[in-house]
Amino acid sequence: MRKIIFILVLCISFFGYSQNNDLFKKATDAYNNGKYDAAIKDYLQIIENGKHSAELYYNLGNAYYKLNKVAPSIYYYEKALLLKPNDSEIKNNLSYAKNMTLDVINPLPVTTLKSIYNKIVGYFNFDQWAYISVMLVVLFVISYIAFKFFIYSTKKRISFILSITFLLLAIATVIAAYLNYNDFIKNRPAIVFNEESLVVAEPNSKGKEVFRLHEGTKVFVLEQLKDYSKIKLADGKTGWISSEEIKEIK
Repeated sequence: MRKIIFILVLCISFFGYSQNNDLFKKATDAYNNGKYDAAIKDYLQIIENGKHSAELYYNLGNAYYKLNKVAPSIYYYEKALLLKPNDSEIKNNLSYAKNMTLDVINPLPVTTLKSIYNKIVGYFNFDQWAYISVMLVVLFVISYIAFKFFIYSTKKRISFILSITFLLLAIATVIAAYLNYNDFIKNRPAIVFNEESLVVAEPNSKGKEVFRLHEGTKVFVLEQLKDYSKIKLADGKTGWISSEEIKEIK
């Protein structure tokens, strides 16, 4: 019985994988032929099937960008960047999409230490840091075993130094993964999808207008109350916006 269930699960997984591959190829062909709406439909179907990847989000961003749909293009570029933080193509296309937005927001200056922290910890996402740490632990074990089995002192010394180095690097990457994960949980970025949205001082329809935002602007959700979300901009401004008018990236 277990064998039958295992075979069924394997067949279903293989069928799903094959179906997503066919959809991806179909969508890419449609994109290359300028049929962007058709491409978007198939890419979204892949997401509904439970498949997520930086390439998929990147292609979706490109398709929406070709249709001059600012908010969706930025939204999917940002999602792609979460999975591949250092991809230059995603960053470039995201910057092009941001040029189409109306709101000009100047980020608050950060200290040198904070800037270094962001560059190091944010260089990979927490999954990538975790994979690197596992690889370094494996290298540590191999080096330590080699140290135990080598006879000559020179080789033993080299393998010992390598094992300590790999161990320290593994600890450092685990810390980086932990910090990155904490930042990931703490930050709730979102994109404004309305053509124009009112940001008010209180979470109700009678709240006084603080400022206005336009589609494609990136905000950070601080909290939610009923139908409103308290947001913060990169320049430090805060206010309440209708939750229906934004879409969280994560």
